[in-house]
Amino acid sequence: MNKDQKITCSNIWKLFGPDEKRIIKNLDKSLSIKEVQEKTGHVVAVKDVSFSIQKGETFVVMGLSGSGKSTLVRCISRLIEPTSGTVKMDDVDVTKMSSKDLLELRRNKMSMVFQHFGLFPHRTVVENIGYGLEVRGAKKDIRIEKSMEVLKMVGLDGWQNNYPRELSGGMQQRVGLARALAVDPEILIFDEPFSALDPLIRREMQDELLKIQEKLQRTMVFITHDFLEAIKMGDHIAIMKDGEVSQVGTPEEIVANPKDQYVKDFCEDVPKYKVLSAGKVMRKDCCNQSKELFKNKSDCILDNSKIETLIDKLVESDKIYPVICSDTGELLGEIDRSIVMRSMKSKT
Repeated sequence: MNKDQKITCSNIWKLFGPDEKRIIKNLDKSLSIKEVQEKTGHVVAVKDVSFSIQKGETFVVMGLSGSGKSTLVRCISRLIEPTSGTVKMDDVDVTKMSSKDLLELRRNKMSMVFQHFGLFPHRTVVENIGYGLEVRGAKKDIRIEKSMEVLKMVGLDGWQNNYPRELSGGMQQRVGLARALAVDPEILIFDEPFSALDPLIRREMQDELLKIQEKLQRTMVFITHDFLEAIKMGDHIAIMKDGEVSQVGTPEEIVANPKDQYVKDFCEDVPKYKVLSAGKVMRKDCCNQSKELFKNKSDCILDNSKIETLIDKLVESDKIYPVICSDTGELLGEIDRSIVMRSMKSKT
């Protein structure tokens, strides 16, 4: 495993049925999900999925209801046992772990945040947050100190002595997030954590999590059925359909080059300028004006600059700007008002 890879899933299958282990050994892998069910009476929930997640990134698994996304992510933590395939974390095969080692993994290395908050109604906010530390055997003063620290991080300062029933849905989800963070996990798994929240509170929670991730740089696996949420939250996205991964890529790669009609349908309502960067939409041939600006090292635009951030600068100007590589400073192409306007109009 590459040292930058935190999680690697290889050929994960999950069948539901009375004899899944025997069926998978003799299964014709080319059969469709429907054909497998007709021939064997077993349901294929995850079909031969492989991908890797880099240390410190947010990896989004998205798809419609029934696409297999939640089952797949539960296979990663072995809340659901995969029928076949391997899941490795830091070169350790999770699928071969004993019950004791798995318990240690979940207590010390991994935390999960679900759509339904699962808070203890008889415990205060600070007691709920410190629950994972209590299970670990941490002393009360250490639990309180750490709980107060993450409570402030999620914007709940002053609410530590309240009970869950006294909080709004958004605040309860903040407590759930704080509880997951309190144990200082290396890996955070989110199962549609914001889907039950009102749109404004949902956006607020997304922003909060992005801010926390910028500070902590944890490895996050985030499940959602909402493509706009996926492109906002994810460094990489795996789009699932019928138990299989249709496409894996950065938000920009997926919006710029959807691999099939299923993925294209998700991208349809996404304004390209919100996702694409200068390097994706630039002209590769450079005119004298942009070459001159590049030579003078003035008004150069980095290839990874999002179009959204360039609108004010480019739309009011007749200039043609050089686009340079953010790593090497090499001249790559040029961009102007017409290119930006075109990307603003384009949705597919």
